[in-house]
Amino acid sequence: MSYFVYIMTNRRDGTLYNGVTNDLARRVYEHREKLMPGFTQKYNLDRLVYYEGYASAELAIRREKNMKEWKRAWKIELVEKMNPEWRDLYEDLSK
Repeated sequence: MSYFVYIMTNRRDGTLYNGVTNDLARRVYEHREKLMPGFTQKYNLDRLVYYEGYASAELAIRREKNMKEWKRAWKIELVEKMNPEWRDLYEDLSK
């Protein structure tokens, strides 16, 4: 997959952020190191808890926009299906 939709947080009951990128490891690194000013920096969102891959930018962007409209509970359910412990999945990407 070349494009990714992802969710960042700082703790299980914390703020959730949805994003889209074509380089997941690089983008999460930027969030973690606070290299880009914005929402994730302001709220200290440094933990990747969910991602899904897409073959095209159009599909990934459509999914991200759709997820931004979701209720918080739906996002939490999505995360818990993939990552019930809310582990930082960046560790898996950086290996």
